[in-house]
Amino acid sequence: MIQFSRTMAIGRKDMESYYTKPPLVTWALLFPAVLMLAVFVKDPAGYLKVAPGIIAMTLLFGCTSMAAIVITFEKRTKTLRRLLLTPVSNETILFGKAGSASAYGLATTFVLTLGLILFLGLPMASPAWFILGLILGACVFSLLGIIASVMVQEVFEAMTLMNFFRFPTLFISGVFMPLAAFPAWLLPLAMISPLTYVAELLRYGISGEAWFHHPLIPASVLAAFLAASWVIALKAFKNRATR
Repeated sequence: MIQFSRTMAIGRKDMESYYTKPPLVTWALLFPAVLMLAVFVKDPAGYLKVAPGIIAMTLLFGCTSMAAIVITFEKRTKTLRRLLLTPVSNETILFGKAGSASAYGLATTFVLTLGLILFLGLPMASPAWFILGLILGACVFSLLGIIASVMVQEVFEAMTLMNFFRFPTLFISGVFMPLAAFPAWLLPLAMISPLTYVAELLRYGISGEAWFHHPLIPASVLAAFLAASWVIALKAFKNRATR
């Protein structure tokens, strides 16, 4: 219970210090909203095909960016070093940092989704699977952002490292084109991207249909990604957080 309270305190501090700044909030909302509006204006009847991918993309950029920025900034200012000297475990710190980044990504994605529902009539065939996809995706993406942040010293280095991962995955994960339309040679690459499974879970939640035969398949793979990401992030944090 004490560790949980400390986790919440770390997350709350990060959200108050970093995530509520107007530039971050407006960027996180305006970019996907404008992109979704452009797609809708171009093809009002077909925007549902890309809506799950754009929502998943918003979650990816929101969670990874915030996790990478906060850790790298606190390493440079020695704030993280002071936190590590307190009687708080590495697991608690990591959980608090990942939790706050996940909360930021989920909040911005929720606002975007709510806007699509209210203004564009976005359907919701299975809200439970949709929410599960968001939660699992947010946790995985936040941990990936933390892994990138502890490997470098500066914020721009963390963002550059993340972009080497994020931009290629946009084109192999069914964000702008459903997996059913992928050429056979590209599908194996799509299967190694966590964004693929997030987009498919969101697609099932919106339309009730997805490339996988059952939503348990992408959900299970995302759970495996989450477990692996936690192990890697914790090891990297212990070894490189003070460097």
